[in-house]
Amino acid sequence: MTVKRCHALPLLLLLTLLGLLFCKDRTAAVSAAAGAPCIALTFDDGPSPQTTEALLDGLKERGAHATFFLIGEQIAGNEALVQRMKAEGHQIGNHSFTHVRLDAAGDQELAEIAETDAALRGLLGSGSYWIRPPWGFSSDTLKQSVSVPLIFWTVDTMDWSVRSRDLVAHCIVQNAKDGDIVLLHDPYQTSVDAALQAIDTLSAQGYAFVTLEELFARSGVTPEDGHFYLRADTEVAW
Repeated sequence: MTVKRCHALPLLLLLTLLGLLFCKDRTAAVSAAAGAPCIALTFDDGPSPQTTEALLDGLKERGAHATFFLIGEQIAGNEALVQRMKAEGHQIGNHSFTHVRLDAAGDQELAEIAETDAALRGLLGSGSYWIRPPWGFSSDTLKQSVSVPLIFWTVDTMDWSVRSRDLVAHCIVQNAKDGDIVLLHDPYQTSVDAALQAIDTLSAQGYAFVTLEELFARSGVTPEDGHFYLRADTEVAW
């Protein structure tokens, strides 16, 4: 018994030392990321059973986070994808139930927000599911009727129209700067590939890719309900 303990003691000390070194390296990495310039990639119109899984795989591989504004009617049948988004640290938001325009924001339109919110809460539990109005259309009525922030964007990749990995990636790399919010759509494979390509390029330049909640927190801004944000430090003027 004494011999076994003598052999076990050096091994225990070695494992302890390795654990301390790992924690130190991890802390240093987190500290470095905390001071890095940040970009929030946002993906509308999902989840898509054809493309979203590959996007999540790529984000996980790169240690990047994103925000997904989901269409309510597409949640059914894709529950595992939505649950995976949350489990892997991504932010999930509300993009209406059928991609309806919200600039009128009558009872029918507001019901779409409520229906999607209910679907998200039923699947993921209580939370604050921020809203991106489809096409960015809003109104005073909408702002006064919601209890979460509304999110616009600063970089529109036009990926739904361009459908080119290289052109969309170029748009992100050339235009996105610290604090920017980038608009993408994950149902398009070219958009998925472009986003991952841009992450690779900009990560090498020192950028970190974060959720909207993380972006606002790093900017020292507490978003207010019913306010429409272009970026954390700028509200939409209309």
